[in-house]
Amino acid sequence: MKGKKGMEGREAVIDKDLASERLASEIGADVLLILTDVDAVYVNYGSEDQKKLEEVNLKEVEDYYRQGQFPPGSMGPKVLAAIRFLENGGSKAIISSIEHAWDALEGKAGTQIVR
Repeated sequence: MKGKKGMEGREAVIDKDLASERLASEIGADVLLILTDVDAVYVNYGSEDQKKLEEVNLKEVEDYYRQGQFPPGSMGPKVLAAIRFLENGGSKAIISSIEHAWDALEGKAGTQIVR
């Protein structure tokens, strides 16, 4: 339905992680810290052979992403935001829980994703 000035609205969902990446990239941030409810990123999450990713490089995390390791609606957008941030010049992206945020910034917790 058109408004008074000829504009037409559309429903949309804006992902907070991808929006955060855009903002961080635009301001030239060195580090992107994404906080979530798990302590780190895992591959094979929820299975007997799940593996915590402590430090991983961009190529490795891109490969895991392409394999479908990170589902949409949960870890997928967080990992995609980290990938895009590093591709846009960031030096490090960190994914961790809020309880471990400070330790994650110091490199002692969470998943540290580097170029």
